[in-house]
Amino acid sequence: MPSYGYARVSTADQDLALQHATLAAAGCEVIRAEKASGARRDGRTELRTLLDFLRPGDTLVVTRIDRLARSLKDLQDLVHELKGRGVALRATEQPVNTGTAAGKAFLDMLGVFAEFETNLRRERQSEGIAAAKGQGVYKGRKPSIDPAEVRHLRDQEELGPAAIAKQLGISRASVYRVLGTRTGSV
Repeated sequence: MPSYGYARVSTADQDLALQHATLAAAGCEVIRAEKASGARRDGRTELRTLLDFLRPGDTLVVTRIDRLARSLKDLQDLVHELKGRGVALRATEQPVNTGTAAGKAFLDMLGVFAEFETNLRRERQSEGIAAAKGQGVYKGRKPSIDPAEVRHLRDQEELGPAAIAKQLGISRASVYRVLGTRTGSV
């Protein structure tokens, strides 16, 4: 029965090499990998491609369950989808067997801990941002729109909001926001 691997890291600066090597050593014929958050399935095109490709009798292999999903509901949905299609799930570093009551319980516990870790990270990040804002250090991301340039294009070049938006590569709503108007009356 063919085995197909899925590797995932959360950020662009993380490396997939270790997961790739582990999945190859586990006998995966095809390995799909991506750099995307595991909190949701949206935007995870490699996972979607792999799920669409899997057939009854195939095995989906991950190094750890949190590589597949960071949300308990998402993990349970994925497991249910795989089981319904006759696809087995295996983790190289965790004894996951969804065919037994103990294996299902262990899988759910792993999912709970993955979601818990994500929530803790989010809380710590929020606390850090609040502390930095309190000290006047954190100002948010740098503005991507130069209000002076928008006004210059309107006043000197006599461009309308749509033309300004097109020239600057921004939305018309952003132009209206800079100019302090709600409608097209600029």
